[in-house]
Amino acid sequence: MGNIADSRILTEDTLKLELGPAELAPEDVVAGRPEVSSRVLSEGPGAEVGIWQLTTGTVTDTEVDEVFIVLAGDGTVAFTDGSEINLKPGVAVRLNAGDRTVWTVRKTLRKIYVV
Repeated sequence: MGNIADSRILTEDTLKLELGPAELAPEDVVAGRPEVSSRVLSEGPGAEVGIWQLTTGTVTDTEVDEVFIVLAGDGTVAFTDGSEINLKPGVAVRLNAGDRTVWTVRKTLRKIYVV
């Protein structure tokens, strides 16, 4: 029988965890050949926690209510109101449902998200 604490670990290394391919609509790609991947770590009533990754390039998106923390990479997320957030490890961000965004990734971006 394993340690109870072990059953609470979602991943031992968020940076090395293998992610599965996710869908990126061709019309959302603005520049480059970015690829998106993700993996759900935990689901419960009203909440999902996972890891999401986007390789270099520029894409548009319409956001859902989300909080995320950048684990690795470098980029920016720009909003239609003209504001922009620099994304680097350690930055925590709150997105609102309906936000229209442009993600520019200079170095593969990996984040942990809660929706």
